[in-house]
Order: sequence, then structure tokens, then C-alpha cells
Amino acid sequence: MPINRPVATALAAALCLLTTACGGSSSDDKASDTTTEAAASKTGYPVTLDNCGQKETFKKAPSRVVVMNGASVAEVSTLLALGLGDKIVANQQTYGMSEVAGRAAAIKKLPTGDVKLNDAYDIPREAMLGLRPDLVLSTTSYGFDEKNGFATRDQLKDVGANSYVSPQGCDQDTSKMTIADSYQLLRDMGKVFNVSDKAEKLIATSEKSIAAVSAKVKGEKQPKVMVLFSNMSMGGNDFSSVVAKGIYNDILAKAGSSNAFENASKTSFADLSKEKVAATDVDALVVIAYNDPNPAAYAKKLLKEFPQWPAAKNNTYVTLSDSMYLGPSNDLAVQKVAKMLHPDAF
Repeated sequence: MPINRPVATALAAALCLLTTACGGSSSDDKASDTTTEAAASKTGYPVTLDNCGQKETFKKAPSRVVVMNGASVAEVSTLLALGLGDKIVANQQTYGMSEVAGRAAAIKKLPTGDVKLNDAYDIPREAMLGLRPDLVLSTTSYGFDEKNGFATRDQLKDVGANSYVSPQGCDQDTSKMTIADSYQLLRDMGKVFNVSDKAEKLIATSEKSIAAVSAKVKGEKQPKVMVLFSNMSMGGNDFSSVVAKGIYNDILAKAGSSNAFENASKTSFADLSKEKVAATDVDALVVIAYNDPNPAAYAKKLLKEFPQWPAAKNNTYVTLSDSMYLGPSNDLAVQKVAKMLHPDAF
């Protein structure tokens, strides 16, 4: 997230069980309980998640999902990776591009709900309730904060909608996020939609890919990498979208490198002066495109601005988008960063 900010079993079956329970004996009750357990085992429901200290129980797979913006594509990409795009009735997430072939186009085709967004470029309370969701996804708890004009989790529950905050988003601090959180998001959505097998296959494939890359670069010198979002300002200095902590550092480590600005801030992002950036040795650049159609131009501009960097002397940079953030495609970021930094290992 480049910006720190943002029922039921089938009616017939339910009526049948209710009728049996009301008119039967204790032996009938036991039979009913057995039937209920068997039905739950067969369907995979109910499913209960403990999410940010709030229990969310799903009695069936959601069919009217709203994906809030949150300056993320993690949630919408996860749903698409699991083949659940048809469950989305409104999506506000997009980076404009993706490392996964066809994903950006697939996101663009999703319905937006035709709602008027608020100043945070997200869905305000009344518009949200008007969408009649049965599940609302938010990157952080910001998206359910009444002070921000959003529908709260309790208000959504009152209209029969579950809600979900992605891993590490409970307190709006994503500085401790790792690739494991991407897997947790996949697992949770797998459980919610009863597609856990698919989620586990995606996770296993990613883990295998990352392990193979890490093995190839093991023992290599670890270059210092600067990670930042292209043409984005989030603070008062010239460089306010420089990554300090979070999932980015986990990706860098597995690609055989480290973050040149990891100690520049205790939070996810550092707000740096040009002088601070100039005084730091940068071996390579990772420029993340957030709705920027030409991140390579931004990378080349930086390399020209700081010719003293080893990155500038060797023209070492890569542009990425959704794979560098929380989501189902971190293995692609690990591959691309590793190949940029350690080409001879491949």
C-alpha cells in the first residue's frame, strides 16, 4: 500500500432441520445434529475467521464482494488468482499494470459499482450500503473507520455483510508485513470461498519458485537497493515515497539484496531530502509503478540525477508493480529483482 492512511445454508435445508428439531424427540435431535455436522463437513461451511479481533462467520461463499481501494491491488489480485472475479460487484483497486499477463486487463473489466468516491478515492458509507455487499475487503482498518466516512464493520454486519481486513492491516501499520502475509491472505480467501485447495497450490508454487531463486543467489554479495514509487509524493521532502520497511524488504532479502534505506524510518516509508539520498550508495533501483504508465522514464531520470550511484554507473534498475506488494505474485518480484542483481547466477 503506497499510501499510509486506508447467509446461510440453503433455505429448504434450514426449514427441514428446524421442523425436525421442533417436532421430534431427543433421538430426533441427535439425528438432526448429525445431519447438520455432515452438511457442514460436505460444504465446508460455516467458516469463522478471527480478523483483527473480530469473528467473521461465513455460512456460504460470498457472491456480492466489494473491494475497497486502500491504494492496493492485493485483495482484487488474490480473488482473481483464485478464480473469483465473478463474485465482485464493485472494485476500486488498480495499479494500471501487472507482472502477471492479463491481470491488469482483467481488473479493468471488473465492475466499479458506479459509485461517487470520497476524498480518499474510496467508497463512502451510504454508497457502500447501497451496493448490498455480503463481503467487503479493505487493506487496512482505515476502510472501516467511521471518522473517514466509511461504513463500519458493525454497520456492515447489521445489513448482513461480512468484512475483512488484510494481514498486518489491523492497526494501519504495514511495516512488519512479509511474504507470509500474502500467503495468509490467499489462505483466508481460500477458506471463505471454499477453494482452499487452489489457494494451497498457489502458495506451494510460489514457495518453490522463491526457494529456487534464493538458492541460486545464496552466498553472493548483497547489493544495496533503493525501492520507491514512481512520481509519487507522500510527504514534505523530495523523496517521500522511499520504502524503508515492510514486505519489500522480505522480497529483497530472498532475491539476494538489502534495502539501502531500511534504517531511514521506523515506518513503512521514509520521507527523505535530496541530500540524504545523494549521500547514500545505491547499487540498484526498484521503481514501483502505481498508475504510472512509464516508470522506466522515472528510473532513468533518477539515475541521471545521481550519477555517483553505482546503480547509475551500471544502469541497474527494474520496474515492477503489483508483484512487489502484498498479493499472490511476490515470487515474480523475487525473480525479477534477483535476475537484475545477479544475472550470472541465472
